[in-house]
Amino acid sequence: MTFTKLSQKQKTVFKWCYKGDYNAIICDGAVRSGKTICMITSFILWAMKSFDGAVFGICGKTVRSAERNIVMPLQTIVDITAYFKVTYTRSVNMLTVEGMGRKNTFYVFGGKDESSYTLIQGITLSGVFFDEVALMPRSFVEQAVTRTLSVEKAKLWFNCNPDNQFHWFYTDWILKADERNALHLHFLMSDNPTLSPAQLERAEKQFTGVFHDRYIKGLWRAAEGIIYEQFTNNVADFVISAVPRDIMYTAIGFDFGGNGSAHAGVCTGFTPGLRRTIALEEYYRKEIISPSVLYDDMIAFILRCQEQFNVYDIYLDNAETTLIRGFKTEIAKRKIPINVHNARKYEILDRIRFTNLLMSQYRFSVTEKCPHLIEAFQSAVWDSKQQKDVRLDDGNYNIDSLDAFEYSVEKNMKKIIEIGGLSD
Repeated sequence: MTFTKLSQKQKTVFKWCYKGDYNAIICDGAVRSGKTICMITSFILWAMKSFDGAVFGICGKTVRSAERNIVMPLQTIVDITAYFKVTYTRSVNMLTVEGMGRKNTFYVFGGKDESSYTLIQGITLSGVFFDEVALMPRSFVEQAVTRTLSVEKAKLWFNCNPDNQFHWFYTDWILKADERNALHLHFLMSDNPTLSPAQLERAEKQFTGVFHDRYIKGLWRAAEGIIYEQFTNNVADFVISAVPRDIMYTAIGFDFGGNGSAHAGVCTGFTPGLRRTIALEEYYRKEIISPSVLYDDMIAFILRCQEQFNVYDIYLDNAETTLIRGFKTEIAKRKIPINVHNARKYEILDRIRFTNLLMSQYRFSVTEKCPHLIEAFQSAVWDSKQQKDVRLDDGNYNIDSLDAFEYSVEKNMKKIIEIGGLSD
């Protein structure tokens, strides 16, 4: 790709680092606003013009996400590849950029948890690019910033979509940008000149509730109240009585109960091309039962689903290893044709965003045979006592059916998002 048209804010991203007025730049705001690709391109160009033989950092939530969001797109940018040789060595997470008589090294780091700061200790960096900094722990970011203090001309590049207004990066960096000598640019989708009016209108419909405020309006806002607002306010739009005829295949998700929670299973179907996702059948039992009774119930649920649909996979709550072992033994003994997998258990917030995206695109339905799941979607709320985005799970809400549904779709989440979702 190449840059043929830039907005004023995007032009500023390319120019700020050469004037010497700021030590850092912060670009936050809406998705698809064109901030990320401009930032990483200008970061590399600045590094190659300002240093030779230096070491830099490129940070993502994980190394793999940084590779996907930064390294891979970087290798397709004509404005860089026309002048520099870009080589990525995945075994050591190292990007080498060479050309115009200069050569610099860019190490890729992942800041996924509080222990990640140890990965970046002891290295001197001439600059750091943080992709989605709001997803990284404070300790990791602060350690990376510290690694640049001994380099006189070092600069910092921060990119993120909004979180809640109490987030440490918002309070300590964005609100204190002047104190930190940082240039703050707030982006909206209208700042991306490559988006047509039709694309902007379509994007407006991609998210609901707090995610719409954050990802479309670019606001830092706390999650509160009902999680699935669109579903709750328009239940009739999502609940169906007849199963679509074009179900391509299905999968079962199962959440084991305990300590007052229920055993829950959901059989979910997908239409060709993963265009639609439909919750078809459910199992729900909250009383205390023995493992043998539970296995009988699970097998009866599988057989009931297999009588109607092509069901070959079940994804189980991987926290219950003893129950899983017993279940595998039972289905082998009874010769039940089902493949047993551990649920991937992506972060709950990622699963919530996924479901809200499907609902906003009207690509999700649930049959009347799933009353507990319907009730769970209607009643799920954010935990108002938490500063982070947390689904309330105090025993008064049916989180179990939600988990079971999410386990059934996790394998296809990324593909489904790519078909109709948004990214920056």
